[in-house]
Amino acid sequence: MRRIALLAVPALFGLASCGIPETGVVEAGGPAGGVVPTIRVYFAADGALVAVSRTSTSMIDAESAVELLLQGPTDAERAKGLTTGLRPPGMLPTLAPDPWGTPDASYGPVPEGLLAAGPVRVTTDDKGVSIELTAAAGELSGLAVDQLTCTVLGVQRLAAPSAEPLPVTVTGPDGRRAEGGGASCPER
Repeated sequence: MRRIALLAVPALFGLASCGIPETGVVEAGGPAGGVVPTIRVYFAADGALVAVSRTSTSMIDAESAVELLLQGPTDAERAKGLTTGLRPPGMLPTLAPDPWGTPDASYGPVPEGLLAAGPVRVTTDDKGVSIELTAAAGELSGLAVDQLTCTVLGVQRLAAPSAEPLPVTVTGPDGRRAEGGGASCPER
């Protein structure tokens, strides 16, 4: 018994003093976040669609990708000539429209309460993705349809690279519908 006690005591000291000092809570920033979700949204330059990377703080689905797209090009991207056929949320065209009719006219704030429903509604089911533009979103131009379609198809390819993307249907405020298959989307 004495021999066991003599062997056990050094073993316990060895375990108790493994060489790692005891520390308290160490403040070293936020928790690990993993990979930041990134999606391509599509704007236009010289009449052609251009993919621009955007990051999100949450997982990206069709609705959140459309929200990122609606934010429009940044000031730096506008300086490089990128435009959009979509009206940013909470904005209406100013009283002095662009005389050349480009889709990237100046925008001003919307009076409070006018955009109760929001400019765009996105619905996804097993048959496809439906995007409905309200009157607050403006006219349904071919550029707007292409931007929405390519952005949503990109999200689907990111979420399920080997699956066939679901069809995208865009409906304008006047009820006009456009099916998007991605033929106008630039190659990845």
